[in-house]
Amino acid sequence: MGNYRIAVLPGDGIGKEVTSGAVEVLKAVGIRFGHEFAFEYGLIGGVAIDEAGTPLPEETLRLCQQSDAVLLGAVGGPKWDDNPPHLRPEKGLLAIRKQLDLYANLRPVVCYDSLVSASPLKPD
Repeated sequence: MGNYRIAVLPGDGIGKEVTSGAVEVLKAVGIRFGHEFAFEYGLIGGVAIDEAGTPLPEETLRLCQQSDAVLLGAVGGPKWDDNPPHLRPEKGLLAIRKQLDLYANLRPVVCYDSLVSASPLKPD
């Protein structure tokens, strides 16, 4: 059906585990629905600071601009808390949002039983 290039940016901390799991899910989706995904990895956040000296290397930005989607794990951690402002992991996240003119922040949602009737979603 479709061929898609996905930039995978694991980043810091739990990001590696989260993106690894997401890539496995996307591979299963590809098999089930006939999609082809090409996963290419880039640096962002603290890992990028450690390896490239900047929270968002130019190579990572180019990779994202040339991709159909960006899968980003997490940025930041106590290791970089004392860095100067321009070398904080979060700067990479802010820069990529600005450069790509995008923003989505998916979070888990819990609907408590006592509030089910107030939700526009069906209880099931």
